[in-house]
This record gives sequence, structure tokens and C-alpha cells, in this order.
Amino acid sequence: MRGLYALKPWYTRRLGAVLRAAVRHGVSPDVFTLLGVLAAAAAAVAIALGWWVPALLLLAARLAGANLDGAVARARGLSRPWGFVLNELGDRVGDLLMFGGLAVLAVREPATLLVAGPLTGSAWVLLAALAATAPTFASLAAAGAGGRRLNGGPFGKTERCAAVVVATALPAWIPVVAALVVVGSLLTAALRLARTRTDLAAGGPG
Repeated sequence: MRGLYALKPWYTRRLGAVLRAAVRHGVSPDVFTLLGVLAAAAAAVAIALGWWVPALLLLAARLAGANLDGAVARARGLSRPWGFVLNELGDRVGDLLMFGGLAVLAVREPATLLVAGPLTGSAWVLLAALAATAPTFASLAAAGAGGRRLNGGPFGKTERCAAVVVATALPAWIPVVAALVVVGSLLTAALRLARTRTDLAAGGPG
């Protein structure tokens, strides 16, 4: 199940003019990694203020940066281990910024759903931010063992961005959305690990 990740080729085609211009002018893929992080930082501010429309647009820009760094590298024939490292760091920083903004919103507009004892809205966001790292750890572990670096859903980066936009628009539902992120992220990590185990048992990445 690839989730919204299946839309990545379509989204990249929509960015074709930017891609061609970047290749023509020799723009480094790292520029788009940085732009993605900056868009995530701006989105975090919009999320903290409860401005869901700017948050939607800025998170779309974050995803555009994440798409273009790899697309530009492939189009220019670049294969750099350090570029891989920067890409992964950019994704993780982008997630932390996004959830940080949501945590601030949870404090500004306390929710009552699924809130009991220490499980405040901001605590749910923290749990979601931690769980959101699980799919990436599963994929990196697979790559380190010689398997494929798996991406996509059922609850990957694109779904996380969509969930945060919904939570920004409906702050009262932040704990519910955060719980969805937790469950979806753990499920995604489990499915990636299961696929990796199958691939490695078959003798390769498949």
C-alpha cells in the first residue's frame, strides 16, 4: 500500500518547469532540500497560529522541495551519499518543525477529546512526532541490511502533512488526529519491516 506516495510522480510532473530550469542552470539538489526545510519552518508558524490554508500551501511547498531534490539529482546524473544524508536530515527536520508548530497550537487551543491525566493535546502531538520516526527507521534499517529503501504509505510523509493540516483547521481534534498519526505510523513501519524481511529472505531487494 503506497498511500498518497503514489501521487509523487504526478506531483513531480507538475513541477516540470522548475525541474528543467534547475537542470539547465546546474542548480544543486541540496538547494531544494533547504527550500523544503524553510517551507516547513514557515508552515510551523502558520500551524502554531491555526492558519490552515497557509499551512496547506507551505506544506505543499515542503513536499515540492522533497520531490525536486531527488528529481534534480536523477536528471543531472548525480549520485552522492552526502546528498542522501542531507535529504534524510531535511525530512526529519521538516517533520519536527511541523509537529512543533502543532504542539504550540495544542497549548494555545486546548482540546478535550482523548485528553485525560498526562495525555494533554501537546502530549499527544509529542507521541505522534515520535511515532512518525518509526517508518523512516524501518526503511533505513532495511537499506543498511542491503534491502530497498522503502517509501510511501499507508501513512507516510504526505499523509502526515495532510493530517497536520486537518488538525490545524480543527484544533479540538488534535488528540484524535495525533492518535491517527501514531497508529498509522506504527502500522506503516510494521508493513515496511515485513516487506523487508520477505525481500531479504528471497535473497535480495526484489
